Amino acid sequence: MSAAVAPAPASEPPKLEKKPIKFSNLLLGAGLNMFEVTTLGQPLEVTKTTMAAHRGDSFATALGRIWNRGGILGFYQGLIPWAWIEASTKGAVLLFVASEAEYYARAAGASEFGGGIIGGVTGGVAQAYATMGFCTCMKTVEITKSKVAAAGGKVPGTWATFMDIWRREGIRGINKGVNAVAIRQMTNWGSRFGLSRLAEQGIRRVTGKEHGEKLSAFEKIIASAVGGGLSAWNQPIEVIRVEMQSKKDDPNRPKKMTVGNTFKYIYQTNGVKGLYRGVTPRIGLGVWQTVCMVAMGDMAKTYVEKLTGEQVTAKH
Repeated sequence: MSAAVAPAPASEPPKLEKKPIKFSNLLLGAGLNMFEVTTLGQPLEVTKTTMAAHRGDSFATALGRIWNRGGILGFYQGLIPWAWIEASTKGAVLLFVASEAEYYARAAGASEFGGGIIGGVTGGVAQAYATMGFCTCMKTVEITKSKVAAAGGKVPGTWATFMDIWRREGIRGINKGVNAVAIRQMTNWGSRFGLSRLAEQGIRRVTGKEHGEKLSAFEKIIASAVGGGLSAWNQPIEVIRVEMQSKKDDPNRPKKMTVGNTFKYIYQTNGVKGLYRGVTPRIGLGVWQTVCMVAMGDMAKTYVEKLTGEQVTAKH
């Protein structure tokens, strides 16, 4: 009689571990973001914000308005310190919060894809409330304050403007429109993640790289640019955000602005087109961010690894 063969023990699923947060990853993200915003990023941001605030302007009129505000420097209003603060901190906030949220989502049973989206969306919301809320608010104030300049008076500096808002309205004043920023970050990150993956799958089918082969830098840029461009579907929330934070004079604006009544005000005054003002420079901004992260990423990664002695594990 043959001896009974004991069944092979079932293989245990791989243990779920938190992704470590490395200083080299934070430095890489901050460096790439700073480069992006200091080159073409801020001029595109200023153009987008100007068109969203002055919804009757054409693209050419908006460029003229910006130039009249200060020549070439007009395109860099709000860069120092607000855009620099935002660029250097938002990556760290995203990495810390997204890593924690993804870990707990996976521990609760979410798939790798689902956990990534949950982590990114949560990180995007955290970005808005931690640093991006007051930074976007102050950038918009800088870009849209024109009453004093039009009257021929001395335009207050950026810190004088900040302190004036703080004295009059407190923390709520400098975080005006933060809920709209949170909605934008959440929907933008979630849709960009999904749409970029779909575009990447399409590129893999066309190029025959369906078995995990590495995409070229150009193919990565195309996939991310398609994802970034299509994720501009949520431009209405960006226009709402700009309107809520704008210092533009209009007696017809709601006194206490919320996301809901601001949407209604924009729709009544400018229709559906008004809700999509500034979408062209926003798509351009998304493409430029992608080019910086992908094309400059490998060079920056090598430099940061030499500087810190750590291996960079962040994806770009």
